[in-house]
Amino acid sequence: MVDNLARKLDNAPKTGIEISEVPVKWCSVSLAEMIERGKRLEASVFDVEARQAFYTVNQGVFNTKPLIGVNGFVKRAHYGNRLKRRYVTKSANKAMGFIGSSEMLDVYPQPVKFMINDESVENLKVKRNTILVSRSGTIGNVTFVGKTLEKFLISEHAIRLECFENPGYVYCFLKSKIGQKLIESKVYGAVVSQIEPEHLADIPVPNAPDNIKAKINDLIMQSYDLRDESNDLIDKAQDLLVKELDLPPVSEIKVETLDESKSVQAFSVKFSEMAGRADASYHVPIVDAIVDILKKNAAEVTTLGDERISSAVVLPGRFKRVYVEEGYGRVFIGGKQLYELDPTNKKYLSLVHHGDRIAKQLELHEGMILITCSGTIGKVTLVGKQWENWTANQHIIRVVSANNDVAGYISIFLSSDYGYELIKRFTYGSVVDEIDDNHVRQIEIPILRNQDVQKQINNLALQANEKRYQAYLLEQEALRVLDKEVIYAE
Repeated sequence: MVDNLARKLDNAPKTGIEISEVPVKWCSVSLAEMIERGKRLEASVFDVEARQAFYTVNQGVFNTKPLIGVNGFVKRAHYGNRLKRRYVTKSANKAMGFIGSSEMLDVYPQPVKFMINDESVENLKVKRNTILVSRSGTIGNVTFVGKTLEKFLISEHAIRLECFENPGYVYCFLKSKIGQKLIESKVYGAVVSQIEPEHLADIPVPNAPDNIKAKINDLIMQSYDLRDESNDLIDKAQDLLVKELDLPPVSEIKVETLDESKSVQAFSVKFSEMAGRADASYHVPIVDAIVDILKKNAAEVTTLGDERISSAVVLPGRFKRVYVEEGYGRVFIGGKQLYELDPTNKKYLSLVHHGDRIAKQLELHEGMILITCSGTIGKVTLVGKQWENWTANQHIIRVVSANNDVAGYISIFLSSDYGYELIKRFTYGSVVDEIDDNHVRQIEIPILRNQDVQKQINNLALQANEKRYQAYLLEQEALRVLDKEVIYAE
């Protein structure tokens, strides 16, 4: 309703408009339908848009099959058991990354939690070509298990859907707007929203001809193969960086403390090195240790604010946002979505209300480096073509690289474990962690002695971004084919 009101205000004449009442979505429901839906009384189960989605699918050109069951598309739907999670460090023997139902949407998840890979975590593992659907909190987020995701343990908050065939087709349907509406209609829970596999079982899925299902399936499979290839390129670039700078794992870097026998790290700082900061986190020895290694092995250590590295560092000001419906404004994303290829839960920012701010501060362009600066500090991504002219909120700092010859290299360094430590050291705030654009300009950046290696790292990062762009295009084409040749086929 708020979106509808904002759109009407956007389209209103400049003299203003008076709206006395905002329309409320409503529909009537028969007793038989309520019983058929499991005696559910929540309005969301009978949502007008969800009802329209059911009608569209069931009245389509093709017959439907249930999502789950022997006569459906999915042969097995399940999720991991709850268990007491015993987390270990990343460097522990047999450590395996553990990710949640939001992190699983990332192109290349970077787990912060790890568990020992043994029999106790077997049901948290996932098989390739499995579809994952978030089942708690934010419901219905969908991803596909390729080479990247199968390396991780996945939270029990993600339902695993194992298909008889054409998993890419099923994924595409669930990812579509129609599929999302059908999933949303199954949500229950007054405090924390939930769904169970049995709630998804009777979702109708169009049984399109085999050639169309295969076409959509192949597009999705190719899309996820390209994502995996892009991650391999990122790994190769990171390896080259570490080798050229002779960087040991962060956990193995020796730091000097006053008493190594104490569990609490204590260290001294000269008054001349205080830099106006009295918080211990700014002066942690690991930062100085990393910088010392960089100075020893790099041709030069400069800062991100160096004009050879960046032409601008932009931190947008805070503002009251006016959202509109899709098609009436610019795509608007936040830091939580920074690692996703095609972010979920996108919002749309009003051009009428924010046009000037969008042009000067908020707009994203290919090659920009984005760094989260509020709440979760230090998430870094390189903007690809698919985000061109999108917008992002004020909790993300934009680094405009000096040119394309350094953009990829900078993103690789900043997204490394070493870059993260150099970013994080600037964190301030007692309640919400923050950094600002002045801090970002001071982040140390090494210039490699071997410029050919630096160029190679840069090119690998740019190639990875291009593969992700092509992956995005393939998924969008699959969704287009689904709409045109299946859901709305004539």
